[in-house]
Amino acid sequence: MYKKIINRIKNFKINPWREFKLWQKITSILVGFILLSVATMYGIARWYIATQANTPLTLGTSFVPDYARYLGVDPKQTLGALIDDMKVRDFRLTSFWSEGEPTQGHYDFSELDWEFNMINKVNGKVSLSIGLRQPRWPECHVPEWAKNEPKSVWYPQLLNYMSAVIDRYKNNPALYNYELENEYFLKVFGTCTDFSRSRLIDEFNFVKEKDPYHEVVISRSNNAIGLPIDKPTPDLFGVSVYKRVYDKTITHRYYEYPFPAWFYGFLAGGGEIIKGKNMIIHELQAEPWPPGPLSTTSVEEQNKSMDAKRLASRFEYGEATGIRTIYMWGAEWWYSRMVNNHDPSVWNVAKSEFQQNYEENLKIEKKNMQQSSSNQKTIQLFANLSNNKL
Repeated sequence: MYKKIINRIKNFKINPWREFKLWQKITSILVGFILLSVATMYGIARWYIATQANTPLTLGTSFVPDYARYLGVDPKQTLGALIDDMKVRDFRLTSFWSEGEPTQGHYDFSELDWEFNMINKVNGKVSLSIGLRQPRWPECHVPEWAKNEPKSVWYPQLLNYMSAVIDRYKNNPALYNYELENEYFLKVFGTCTDFSRSRLIDEFNFVKEKDPYHEVVISRSNNAIGLPIDKPTPDLFGVSVYKRVYDKTITHRYYEYPFPAWFYGFLAGGGEIIKGKNMIIHELQAEPWPPGPLSTTSVEEQNKSMDAKRLASRFEYGEATGIRTIYMWGAEWWYSRMVNNHDPSVWNVAKSEFQQNYEENLKIEKKNMQQSSSNQKTIQLFANLSNNKL
């Protein structure tokens, strides 16, 4: 019987595909499409990672004074320790509207000023978050006096505040770039109400007009699927990366996001192919995400989401994405755990990673200088040969 079937196939008297049932055909096509998609994504990721291999890794941290206070530590001491002990030089700072304009028309930049001053003293760099939506809960930081206003009223007032922030810091030597409206389209987290793309486009154009000399970063929400094809097109794309969080809604247990590191390499590579713009990690989880408030969570519960061992693996994971600018998320917690819980384990891990990053960057810079010198010698050699022929 089998010989007869084989002979019929060889003689083209039957089409094997016709022998499959409909569900088998659909399954085969679906599996083939998934395999092809994953292979394409992986290929783009490997290409992107290879192109970034000789680029030094910029490693920094986010820093929010209010969050340091929430965790029970002094903000200035926390930032000072990050600068002096850990040798961090790249910071992502916030300019909450609720704090910068507590009373309408009256600005208070005293806190942001001392942050900039401390970072300037060590020639550090600042990625400054601006706009309505910025890192840390409640995400959209609206002052009390504007909360009940309609958009037609509060939006012009927001632009006035953004204008004041930009004018104050655009000539500051520490300012490196702006992050506009952190994770703007993330509707499931925070207390935001307006997600209109037209507002984001308008704000982007507004910032570029106010300060055309600094790059603007627009970041996507955590683990979002898809590539950025719509406007606005920023100077740099940003992405948040979270790995282990507590699920309060369905499973009521800790959940590990399954995305491999190369997935973010694909997002970066895909964005570069489509838009010609690179990507940075503006937020890499380096603190616990427990079931309750972190300030009242025991060390044992914290360890279920983040401890020294997991923190070390997060640094490795971030570097494995191929993305060469990474801001860690949780530096205030590192310091709080060391000071309040007398446990320097996570602080020491982070300190070691920053030191190692510094040493590796020196090696890359030395290699690039040697390569550049070798290329110059080769060019000069060919120039001499050409002159001799003439």
